Amino acid sequence: MSYCVAIDGPAGAGKSTIAKEIAKKMRLIYVDTGAMYRAMALYLVRQNVPKDDLDKISEVCEEAEIGICYENGEQVVYLNGENVNPFLRTEEVGEMASVMSTLKSVREKLVRLQRRLAETTDVIMDGRDIGTCVLPNADVKIYLTASSYVRAKRRFDELTEKGEPCNFDEIEKAIIERDHRDMTRAESPLRKAEDAVEVDSSYLTITQVVDKIVRICEEKKKGFF
Repeated sequence: MSYCVAIDGPAGAGKSTIAKEIAKKMRLIYVDTGAMYRAMALYLVRQNVPKDDLDKISEVCEEAEIGICYENGEQVVYLNGENVNPFLRTEEVGEMASVMSTLKSVREKLVRLQRRLAETTDVIMDGRDIGTCVLPNADVKIYLTASSYVRAKRRFDELTEKGEPCNFDEIEKAIIERDHRDMTRAESPLRKAEDAVEVDSSYLTITQVVDKIVRICEEKKKGFF
């Protein structure tokens, strides 16, 4: 029987970074569901589909084939046979992913793949609705969050380090708007599962967050939570 850890939370809370580290520590397979949605978004961007044309998004997304495999211990996302890992983290792709993830047709297609992975492998998944929708019976559910200011600062520092021009206020505004969109969408909105443990990463290091969640997993196994 497989073992599953679900991590949900808003954009920029550090879900992917934390989940990858926990996967190494607990010897779980990390499934980056956000990357799967971003691969779909990348396809739509490449096809020049406007992000406000929801009917066109539903139509065109059927043409995209998305797969995940591990190469040299790293998760690789394939879009129609192409390794698209280097193209998934742009702002344009992120905005498209947030919009198209509200569509039932898009979500159903990707959720089926995610559930199949969890049925046969010990996994850790992160996203917006893993504990509430994708893996409602996960062994451990975590709701990882941080203030909008802290999340915007992280993104601002990341872009600045890359030498990309950016504006802090615009980044924070975009994060707040994305939070609202994710929390109010009709299909599988972002929310904390009733049996999830909330972890605020605002003023913790990556190591501190990882250690805290690993302890929660261990205590869950012992029946302390």
